Amino acid sequence: MNKKETITVQGTEIILYEGMKGDYISITDIARYRDSERSDYILQNWMRNRSTIEFIGLWELFNNPNFNSIEFDGIKNMAGSNSFALTPKRWIETTNAIGIVSKTGRYGGTYAHRDIAFEFASWLSSEFKFYLIKEFQRLKEDEQRTKSLEWNLQRTLSKINYRIHTDAIKEHIIPNIVTKEQISYTYAEEADLLNVALFGMTAKQWRDANPESKGNVRDYATLEQLVVLSNMESINALLIRQGLPQGERLVQLNKVAITQMRSLVENKNLKALK
Repeated sequence: MNKKETITVQGTEIILYEGMKGDYISITDIARYRDSERSDYILQNWMRNRSTIEFIGLWELFNNPNFNSIEFDGIKNMAGSNSFALTPKRWIETTNAIGIVSKTGRYGGTYAHRDIAFEFASWLSSEFKFYLIKEFQRLKEDEQRTKSLEWNLQRTLSKINYRIHTDAIKEHIIPNIVTKEQISYTYAEEADLLNVALFGMTAKQWRDANPESKGNVRDYATLEQLVVLSNMESINALLIRQGLPQGERLVQLNKVAITQMRSLVENKNLKALK
């Protein structure tokens, strides 16, 4: 039994659950409103009526592709006669019905889709049906309100997490814009020019900041950083051929590093979300 709920209608506790076609309501509990000791007898009396058979049969024809319409016609023809009797179990087994179900165990009893349950309640008592519908609607409104609150909470948390994530990217992954001091500095090796453009420091500066680490700054680069570094090497070679001074090349390469890293990281996050 999925998602069991309970409502109280005029002092009678009624169990609901979510079934294959939506909300199902215990018509055994509804019958107990009239007679707590003879609920099965009340259900059988209701199912003897021709109008009941026509209604629940029509519901099955619209909602159940496996409904045995031939057996249904036979039952409908007998309905209303003095010798006719029909139990929920016989109806289910004979016609392969899904609008009415029988359950055993702790929450056992006969359940019906809400359309059928409301029809039964109407036969039992118009007043009871009125309050049953009111309580059912209240329950659904409460569920919808809870879902809305949960959705808003999830959306708020998502926004907060996104902000935290983007801030971390800006601070730790996307390269910083090079300073005027870095632009004016002359680097002995072009490799260090690329290091500054992408990592914000030279190889020596990284070693001084990480004395316990083995290797160099590129050994600890992410896959995205290595891809951008490879692209920057080709672009730097082109800029050198164009005769651009080292300071200008550093600015251009830094812009390339920022743009490409942002693009790679955002694309990676989009794929992860999908």
